[in-house]
Amino acid sequence: MTRPVRALLIYLAIIFGGAACLAPWIWQGVHLGFPDSGLARQPFHRYLNRCLLGLAILGLWPLLRVCGVTSRSALGLPHGTGRTGWQEAADGALLGWVSLGVVALAAVGFGARTWNGSLSAELWAGHLGRTLAAALAVSAIEELLFRGALFAALRRTGSFAVATGISAGLYAFVHFFQRPPTPPSVSLTSGFVVLGQMLRGFVTVPELLPGLLSLAVVGWLLALARERTGGLWFGFGLHAGWIFWLKTYAFTTAGPGGSGSFWGSDRLYDGWAALLILAATGLVMVRRLRPRGEA
Repeated sequence: MTRPVRALLIYLAIIFGGAACLAPWIWQGVHLGFPDSGLARQPFHRYLNRCLLGLAILGLWPLLRVCGVTSRSALGLPHGTGRTGWQEAADGALLGWVSLGVVALAAVGFGARTWNGSLSAELWAGHLGRTLAAALAVSAIEELLFRGALFAALRRTGSFAVATGISAGLYAFVHFFQRPPTPPSVSLTSGFVVLGQMLRGFVTVPELLPGLLSLAVVGWLLALARERTGGLWFGFGLHAGWIFWLKTYAFTTAGPGGSGSFWGSDRLYDGWAALLILAATGLVMVRRLRPRGEA
């Protein structure tokens, strides 16, 4: 077992075990100190998710040091690239926005989903602002974590296939968590109980396919962008373009003309239509993003 793999296993154990232990304490603290706040009304699984994310970010720097990813270039943020990072990010954002936009608009056009017509222009404007902020923040954090740190560390000692398989598999795994209800009472062991419930989607084939496969393809596409461009900028944009539609699609409801398995739910990525478009996006990227070193 290589040093990066050992470091990764320790990193994951600390994140998942630590989050399961920490979330009940934070829940109890919020409900004791701020019982009428918006935080107190959030479901428990969100506390667990935020603890997972927080510990992942805190442990990122030690993981990078152990794996030898200690420079901007190794992380995927090189200086002096042929094209500016902003140009690559814009290209990626356009591809991400168009690809899942095709699925979202087709689902509405065929009657599989319908827009929520009760939303005012003011609510839409607020949604667009929040969506833009979320797209930028989430894409930056996740690309730095999964492609900047994890993929880069594995790639230093292994092949592209191995680094992509592990990083894309882990990416799909953590994004496939279910959203279980809050326990009737939150105790010190509730974090482990809810963490187990969040994994329920992995035991039934209808829930695994095509959702988990789509997420794995997403992880592969982002790893491909990292490998071909030598940086994270294209992946930042691609990821942000997808997040825009994932957030916006939540404002649709099931329509009369749709097949749940083909068009998916309000998550968008869990239908066969999204998987087909993501596969087509991969073909575009393979043709357009030439490997580093080619003229």
